[in-house]
Amino acid sequence: MTEVHPGKPAHPALRLAAEKRAADLQLRVADTMTAFAGSMNFVYLHAVVFAVWMLVFEKSPWPTLTLIVSLEAIFLSTFLMIGQNRQAAFQQAKADHDFIAQEQELHINTDLTRQIHELTLQIHAITVGASGGGSH
Repeated sequence: MTEVHPGKPAHPALRLAAEKRAADLQLRVADTMTAFAGSMNFVYLHAVVFAVWMLVFEKSPWPTLTLIVSLEAIFLSTFLMIGQNRQAAFQQAKADHDFIAQEQELHINTDLTRQIHELTLQIHAITVGASGGGSH
């Protein structure tokens, strides 16, 4: 889940992604389900439910449990893909932002280098002019 904590600096792409996800109910539900499915509570819950199901509700070969587990696997793989898509979109937004920032820095640094070069030439001209400009 993409979270931005108040007071902590956040990458602009992260902030934008968090705002987008917070504004969409479907994305919030997907985030909540993905967070739960990726937790140890999910594992513990399933271990208990499957054990009780196998021991109490069904006898071998557990056809209903097999169906339930297969359907759950389909949904869990979908949540995994949703998370991967979200991460890919965030990484792309971050890369785009970083590229623009780096290009701006390059232009600023190039301008500063040109200005320093121009000032160096002016200082050199003044220094050489003040010392007579000739060689001894």
